Amino acid sequence: MNPDRPWETPEAGWRAAVERVRAGRRLVPPSWPGGARCALALSFDADHETFELGLGRAAIGRLAWGEFGRRRGVPRILDVLARHDARATFFVPAVAGLIAPGALSPLAAAGHEIGVHGWIHENTSRLDRETERDLMRRARDALAAMTGTLPVGHRAAQWDLSPHTVELVAELGFAYDSSLMADDAPYELMCDGRSTGVVEIPVEWSRDDAVYFLFNRDPATRPWMSPEAVFDIFRRELDGAFAEGGLFQAVFHPFVIGYRSRIWILDALLAHARASGPVWIATHAEVADWVWRNRG
Repeated sequence: MNPDRPWETPEAGWRAAVERVRAGRRLVPPSWPGGARCALALSFDADHETFELGLGRAAIGRLAWGEFGRRRGVPRILDVLARHDARATFFVPAVAGLIAPGALSPLAAAGHEIGVHGWIHENTSRLDRETERDLMRRARDALAAMTGTLPVGHRAAQWDLSPHTVELVAELGFAYDSSLMADDAPYELMCDGRSTGVVEIPVEWSRDDAVYFLFNRDPATRPWMSPEAVFDIFRRELDGAFAEGGLFQAVFHPFVIGYRSRIWILDALLAHARASGPVWIATHAEVADWVWRNRG
């Protein structure tokens, strides 16, 4: 692609860019476990201090903000999940785990999944292939060493992928990725027209708490919606998944949702799911395994 004059890019160029990573067949199973009407997959990006470190910065105040996620956000999240007997997936940058390895133990002990989320929350789209592969492998192996379980899921930090990310996810043996937005149902990832064997558990900005609540100076973002309004969006997404018999997937951050004025959103969302009818609440790995084994 010509970044300055994209209209001058020949057809072969823009077709190759589009076809590098595409959505393959939708992986909508004929039924969900236990006769559930829909599936609910909650994820928590436990960036903690790496939200700052991954930008190549180390402002003391912002590091403390990330530390809040580990000290107060995660315990509050775990309490809510336990009250609703719900298991979830925590995507953890390796450095965030290495800062306090003991903080991963309560996650694993409660039956939650831990997935790869970069080495230091780096922007993957800026890496060459070998560097990206090395960091992805090191992150996977570091989390495995800390938890005793080899991660099967990958999420690119900031949802920024390079042209090589999906190929590397497949090469390193991950079962699924959760960084892309081509559908709101799981789908098979294709690379250059070929199946990778990797399931995509798609994300979306409207189902991410940081979009509404993140306070940031650079780039300048400020919380712009009330917790009640944000809950309404998440609830409507869940209701839509229930009506369609599909998947509701959501992304939260411990240093965003973990405040006393916001944690009730997670509690209310799970209560609504339980009251709606039969909903299968599962980890991303469980969802990926189910839809892949039941693909048509």
